[in-house]
Amino acid sequence: MRAIVVSQWGGPEVLTETELDRPEPGMGEVLVRVHAAGVNPVDWKTRASGALIPWGPVPAVGWDVSGTVEAVGLGVTLFQPGDEVFGMPRFPYQAGAYAEYVTAPARHFSRKPASIDHVQAAALPLAALTAWQALTDTAGLRPGQRVLVHAAAGGVGHFAVQIAKALGAYVIGTASAPKHELVRSLGADEVIDYRTTAFEDAVAEVDVVIDAIGGDYGTRSLKVLRPGGHLITLNGPDEVPAEAEAFHTGWTLVEPDYAGLRAVAALVEEGKLRPVVDTVLPLAEAAKAHEIGELGRTTGKIVLTVA
Repeated sequence: MRAIVVSQWGGPEVLTETELDRPEPGMGEVLVRVHAAGVNPVDWKTRASGALIPWGPVPAVGWDVSGTVEAVGLGVTLFQPGDEVFGMPRFPYQAGAYAEYVTAPARHFSRKPASIDHVQAAALPLAALTAWQALTDTAGLRPGQRVLVHAAAGGVGHFAVQIAKALGAYVIGTASAPKHELVRSLGADEVIDYRTTAFEDAVAEVDVVIDAIGGDYGTRSLKVLRPGGHLITLNGPDEVPAEAEAFHTGWTLVEPDYAGLRAVAALVEEGKLRPVVDTVLPLAEAAKAHEIGELGRTTGKIVLTVA
């Protein structure tokens, strides 16, 4: 099968297309023929250093998958060959989604929403699960609470806005002015232009903050949180502010989640969640996808077509 691997740690140019043996599903696993693979910041961060995840014998890349079940291993009852599925296999361990086939435990996938195609479905798993788990499992979001989403037009951010709104929250997003119309269309009640306005001067009494930016955003976000509120940072444990005794703060690492994937798929089918796809490129142009992503200007997601 065709696959993209890392020839050595470094820039996008180290991504190389090669031929690998097609994997076989083990007990409790499925083999999925990949139609499309989503691209996420964790992909280029691990490509650059290899430090963030445990690597296998072949440094393959990628986790977001949408495709068709090709074969099932012993004991699998959830799926059968021909089923269309999407998921985030094996994260944070190596999955190798930039390839024609992947294997993983069956419960790392769920049935693809019928109302969207494989490109749109491949944009969902890692970013949408991050938002879902942060808002529901970590913050325990309740209807009527106030949520501030930084980078509200980004990969995780544009899903967090929609999921928070679907859960009954009042949603505030930060984004550059050209992206305000999109963020409002996703359900945000307020949008702040971070280039012209300090959000901590414009927002108060927030219950949950989703911070996908890092830097001083965590410390500044504490100023707008209610006592006992949740600050959830997505950029690593080093980004968690130390001065946060009156708040729930922490770094969240997304996990493969069958129930979460089903919940995300249900929101899609109900018309409450839609992936925004910024750029679609063929598998052979994975390096270009990383170049675009590392500019930090993407609205929504980047997706590679495989099949």
